[in-house]
Amino acid sequence: MEKRELICIGCPLGCPITVTLDGGTVTAVEGNTCKRGDDYARREVTNPTRIVTSTVTVEGGCDRTVSVKTRTDVPKSMIFDCMRALRGVKVKAPVHIGDVIVPDAAGTGVDIVATSEVEQQGAGIV
Repeated sequence: MEKRELICIGCPLGCPITVTLDGGTVTAVEGNTCKRGDDYARREVTNPTRIVTSTVTVEGGCDRTVSVKTRTDVPKSMIFDCMRALRGVKVKAPVHIGDVIVPDAAGTGVDIVATSEVEQQGAGIV
């Protein structure tokens, strides 16, 4: 039997959780105060995932960069592959929240999308 100690990130409480594993199978989750804690702990010890965040260069925009993130979680082992997929990416302004910046990042099936707005340089000036 193996025990792993985690701090839950499923909600703002940050419960200390103990997960008991037997041969890679979760046999017990203790310390969580809600169902989200149980779900998080089981997923974290068997198949951890993360949202990847970064920025990319914007050409012709009021800002020089735009913040981006994966639309959903990707396997933790694919974080650096997603970051490599962003290397050298440049987009043209305007950029809108939700615009797909990199489709199917690193073969994960998950798009990288813009999380902020960048207007075209000179737009809106009368």
